[in-house]
Amino acid sequence: MEVIRAKQIAESGKIVPVTYEGQQVMIQHVDEEREMARIYRKNDPEKEWEVPVRLLQEE
Repeated sequence: MEVIRAKQIAESGKIVPVTYEGQQVMIQHVDEEREMARIYRKNDPEKEWEVPVRLLQEE
């Protein structure tokens, strides 16, 4: 996924199907400079972690 699209999804407030390693995730925040996204699994919102935006896939 491109950084600009990840940022659009994060800021939209809408639920957009995004996966990371085959699991559905929500994008919490995008750091454009580092090209990293803070994400969490839809079924476990308490556990967040950072991953490279390029590894996210929009379905």
